[in-house]
Order: sequence, then structure tokens, then C-alpha cells
Amino acid sequence: LELRGGFGTGVVTSLIRVEGRPMGLLANNPGHLGGAIDSEAADKAARFLQLCDAFGLPVVSLCDTPGFMVGPEAERTATVRHFSRLFVTGANLSVPVCALILRKAYGLGAMAMLGGNTHAPVATAAWPSGEIGAMGLEGAVRLGFRRELEAVAEPVERERAFQARVDELYARGKALNAATVMEIDDVIDPADSRALITAAFRDTPGPVPGSERRRPYVDTW
Repeated sequence: LELRGGFGTGVVTSLIRVEGRPMGLLANNPGHLGGAIDSEAADKAARFLQLCDAFGLPVVSLCDTPGFMVGPEAERTATVRHFSRLFVTGANLSVPVCALILRKAYGLGAMAMLGGNTHAPVATAAWPSGEIGAMGLEGAVRLGFRRELEAVAEPVERERAFQARVDELYARGKALNAATVMEIDDVIDPADSRALITAAFRDTPGPVPGSERRRPYVDTW
């Protein structure tokens, strides 16, 4: 049952059942801004997490985002204030979260989708198509290797050097490599997603250990 489908279309918020158990589903929508989270999407996601927290619904998060939306147009919508709401809400959930990285998991936007970091959920897994990084890799290369690239006079050679750096970062950021250094728990066959979610929440049937009482209200905005 999708909620608020016409608002904040960069994320999908739905009430679902997995093996008969009610849960909340939070997912990025790569069909809108490539999955980037804008102000409206951040508000929608934060309020949905509050709803799940208030009613004791564990959250399944499907991550496919290049991060938060940036740039002058986005900043005119008070992005920092809206994004902060999502961080604060996610970091204070009393219900467990199970995260699946489907494709892109870049920057602070991905951290917000995971409740703070890759170790915050009770389980964080990725499909083989998963990509993990601090920011979009093309942008990271242009910023981090600007001097090296500018030193290459020939445009064709410069582009070849740029692409070689990007390919190197993509290889490092693949989900399989992230799993080898314990950044995520596992890389799974997409067909095993339901089994992972069921097992993760079976081990944490109630509030997250150490969390406070359930949220007594949901914001009215």
C-alpha cells in the first residue's frame, strides 16, 4: 500500500507484508532525478520513518541513490534543514531496519537511507549490482585528480586518463569488494532478498536493543 505517491516522488514509501508480517518499505526511485534525494523526498521519508516507529513497524530500505540533490536550485529549497530531519529521524529509530543496496549507494544520501551508516541496520546486504562510495565516482575523480588531469595536454589522452581513474574506483566500490572489508554484511542473489529480510527481523522481533520507548506521535506536516 503506497503512501503519498504524488509527493516527494524521489522516494517510495509503502506499507507491506513479508511472510505475513507488516513492515514499512522505504525505497529510492531512480526514475526521478536518478534517485537523488531532494527536499520533498527527505520530508516524505522522515515522516514515514516516524510513522513506522510510532506503530512498531520494522523498516525495509531499498537503496539506489547517488546521494542528496545538490546545486543552487536545490539549495533554494532549504536542503540542509530538510535533509537534517531525515538524519535525525533515522538515527533515533526504535524499530529495526534491514537494508538492501540494489545499485547506487553514494554519499550522505545513502547513509540517510541506511539509518546513519552501513552498520546501523540489523542487516545490510547488496545485490551484485551494488556500488558503494563516498560520492558519485565521476565527480570524485574530477575533484580528486583535477591537477593530474589538467596536466595532460591532449584532450583524448586526458579523457582516457579520466576514464581509467573512474574504472578503478568502480572496481573498488563494487559490492563484492565492500563486503570483503566488512563494510556490508553480504552480497546476495536478488532471489534471496525475501529470505534475508525474514531472517534479519526474526532475530530482532522487538525494539532495537538500547533504544528508548516507541515514538508517541507523528509530525503533522
